[in-house]
Amino acid sequence: MTLVERGPYLSEARLSQDVREGETLTRTPLLARAAEQLAAYFAGERTAFDLPLAPLGTPFQHRVWQTLLREVPFGQSISYGELAKHCDNPAGARAVGMANHHNPLAILIPCHRVLGANGGLVGYGGGLPVKRFLLTLERVPFRP
Repeated sequence: MTLVERGPYLSEARLSQDVREGETLTRTPLLARAAEQLAAYFAGERTAFDLPLAPLGTPFQHRVWQTLLREVPFGQSISYGELAKHCDNPAGARAVGMANHHNPLAILIPCHRVLGANGGLVGYGGGLPVKRFLLTLERVPFRP
């Protein structure tokens, strides 16, 4: 993964290991803390993150991401339609999907916990095999 810090916040957690123009490889206390928490998550020892997050996005994207953080904890899931309702946009399942697609903080903002209406695996920027892995790690039931 690539973690990006802007000011005192994490602004990106990319599943790839690419370093973009203008970014430098530095290990700061915040990035070290984030890496430790992610390692504990992958080891099955952590179910929540305690990190300052500041993702770049639109007001609607922020509403979707905050709803995920607040209402869909480790081990649970929600459908795109239900998430849209929680965001006061009951017909906005596709808009929620697009917000998740633009989530710059993979895993930390748990868009992998959003499933299709029938509980199936659909849509994930990191690919469905990664989504399947994360849901299995969290013991979230889903339809393959």
